[in-house]
Amino acid sequence: MKLQKASSFALYAVLELAANPTCPLSGTDIADKYRISAHHLAKVLRDLGRAGIVEAARGVGGGYRLAANPKRLTLLDVIRIFEPIGPQRHSAGDLRITTDAGRALRAVLDELDDHTVATFGSITISTMLKLMARRPWVTPARPSTGAPRAVLRR
Repeated sequence: MKLQKASSFALYAVLELAANPTCPLSGTDIADKYRISAHHLAKVLRDLGRAGIVEAARGVGGGYRLAANPKRLTLLDVIRIFEPIGPQRHSAGDLRITTDAGRALRAVLDELDDHTVATFGSITISTMLKLMARRPWVTPARPSTGAPRAVLRR
């Protein structure tokens, strides 16, 4: 699944703010870290503020802070602000779903959408921070045995 840019930017910002609860961060700091458009991120942060997820403080020492509880805020809560997620309504006149093949495919896709919603709804920002700290995508380096490897010659 691929998220829209605004959803991804929002998740980056929320995770960054949750990871730094005592230090307000500027939108520019977040944008620079993730190499994303500061202008686009500013719009995303504005929408997150309207949703009550972040709060902004102006002036010296200002910036953005996470207003929501990271133990209760889910990925779904953030993503839904920026894009529809889950089974989509289709018009009755759509020829692709008026055939048995189309209906069967639609049923499978709707089930996948249901699983996506359930998964995003079950993962909190706090859980994501724990996952980020564990870094399971980094494979540990194998210890060197010190013995040279044999070179095969033909």
